[in-house]
Amino acid sequence: MTHKLWLNPFSGISGDMFLGALLDLGAPLDDVRAAVASTGLTGWSLDAQRVTRAGISATRAVVTVEDTATERRAAELLAHIEGSPDATLAAAAVRAIAEVEAAIHGSDPAEVHLHEIGGLDTVVDTVGVAAALRLLDVTEVGSGPLALGTGTVETRHGTLPLPAPATAALLASAGAPVTGAGEGETVTPTGAALLVAARTTFGPVPAMTLHRVGYGAGGRDPAGRANVLQALIGEPLAASAGMTLLETNVDDVTGEVLGHLVERLLAAGAGDAWLTPIVMKKGRPAHTVHVLAAPEHAAACERIVLAETGSLGIRRSHVDRLALPRHHTTVQVDGHEIRVKHGPWGAKPEHDDVAAAAAALGLPLREVARRAVGGQESHFPAL
Repeated sequence: MTHKLWLNPFSGISGDMFLGALLDLGAPLDDVRAAVASTGLTGWSLDAQRVTRAGISATRAVVTVEDTATERRAAELLAHIEGSPDATLAAAAVRAIAEVEAAIHGSDPAEVHLHEIGGLDTVVDTVGVAAALRLLDVTEVGSGPLALGTGTVETRHGTLPLPAPATAALLASAGAPVTGAGEGETVTPTGAALLVAARTTFGPVPAMTLHRVGYGAGGRDPAGRANVLQALIGEPLAASAGMTLLETNVDDVTGEVLGHLVERLLAAGAGDAWLTPIVMKKGRPAHTVHVLAAPEHAAACERIVLAETGSLGIRRSHVDRLALPRHHTTVQVDGHEIRVKHGPWGAKPEHDDVAAAAAALGLPLREVARRAVGGQESHFPAL
């Protein structure tokens, strides 16, 4: 079962707050430790402490390392991370930091030195969060606005503004909504980079069946405000009501571009995208581009349509959509794997798998499809 995760960073976010919230949601601590250990990193520990912040019971992820140096080349951290099965997200977070630091200092991302965030605890935080997301079967991460503190911070380079330049650049790259949170650092570069790496979408709580609520504690306990990261996890609701239909008419776009457009829209999360041939005024042949998208994907799909077609406008309408329950299985046809989609009243094999098997076996498509959904082998001759 896949899950959606929604974060409420009303007091900000850091790597350890993110990890603490995921542990509080039920990510197994021993399994997270095992994921970090798989990097080959030594001289570290990860513990989960129950603490209270402004009356809220929360989990604080406590990371300690024997090597307390805080300055390293980003490449050194990546060398540790790449040994982990959760390297993709964790490495993406470190690379995101390296890229913004390189842009700020005018250097090469491959050679950039991370100063205050170059410690080995960054490896534990990033790999730990990546592992915890996997263990909780989280496939989508969302977030509300981030509370962003201001002021100054002392660094190796001297006194710098808050939010730290790397943090500000990372949040800007993600288009993150922010709100003021008074004085002090509330969002760290690691916390911001993990949001970027997880491809976080920003907006209200998504449609889901809420399962659990967790709280990850920060190290400080300021008076009058709970220094915690709230995290909600749940099962996505089946698509039903609330779909957005986007449409535009185009008469000057080639078939190749329209085919590419449909592929881009589906990759961007559209529930469906299709084309209808039409005749416009003065007998001009044209097409209507149709896109069916969930509300959280509609804006991105709209931008893609306008950018790819050059259209000067688009129609939006609300439609209801009933989605019946379905599941997938994989079957073998003469040694070839074929995915099959099952609904309440039938089953259908995936065309690409059927086509590949048919070509390899020298059989008609319909025969391979029939075998995939449980038919008995017939006596079709090889083509």
